[in-house]
Amino acid sequence: MTGPNLRFLGHSTVRLELAGQVVLTDPVLTTRVGGLTRVRPAPDPGDWRDVDLVLISHLHGDHLHLPSLRLIGRDVRVVVPRGAGHWLERRGFTHVEELDVDGELASGELHVRATRALHSGHRWGPRLTHGPQSEAMGYLLSTPETSVYFAGDTDLYPEMAELAPVDVALLPVWGWGANLGPGHLDPIRASMAVGLLRPRVAVPVHWGTLAVPGLARTSRMRRLLVDPPREFAAGVLAAGHDTRVEIAEPGDSVSIPAPLDRP
Repeated sequence: MTGPNLRFLGHSTVRLELAGQVVLTDPVLTTRVGGLTRVRPAPDPGDWRDVDLVLISHLHGDHLHLPSLRLIGRDVRVVVPRGAGHWLERRGFTHVEELDVDGELASGELHVRATRALHSGHRWGPRLTHGPQSEAMGYLLSTPETSVYFAGDTDLYPEMAELAPVDVALLPVWGWGANLGPGHLDPIRASMAVGLLRPRVAVPVHWGTLAVPGLARTSRMRRLLVDPPREFAAGVLAAGHDTRVEIAEPGDSVSIPAPLDRP
């Protein structure tokens, strides 16, 4: 029995191979995302040619990125929060499915459940009221052997404990700027999420990939493109959690061992 095949492609994009299915989370595959520039090489086209399922956590442009979805193909199966489907279909995507929080679907033997997230779901940000709006979500992916929690963008909330235990937790630890707005996990709060989720393995995501042009050359931003996952790992260790942190640089694979029996 083998565990999942996992590759961190940068920002919130992870390629997962589970139960014979290839899943991409929040694909960002290009060298630019709106006004942001990519500071690491873009993924290889081979990373998305065979994708079965795309999971979109919320509508922000660095998570629902239309140019990246078009690279994958307009007929790819895309899962979005309730209320976002029509907006995406109007842009030519033909296989869009909506989920509410706690909604479920299957892809082969892979089971997907939408989970709560504390984050703005408005396309253009929390202070705007016009334009596309839907609830932000995460996803719990399960096979008979393995469970993987993809948090999307979220702040900490006590009900995360209801998902525990999971085999793998993909947790955001920063973002793309010099500061974090509301609805995000920083390294310390992400380490607190580990205490609630009790994963065997935690993989920090949402770091080290995107930056404001010019800002990436400042000493503060150079540090923020490197340090957050290491601060997260130190926080998990200091808290005494029984979780192994796997830090993957954008583009690297993560070795996940076969699942173990849990007490």
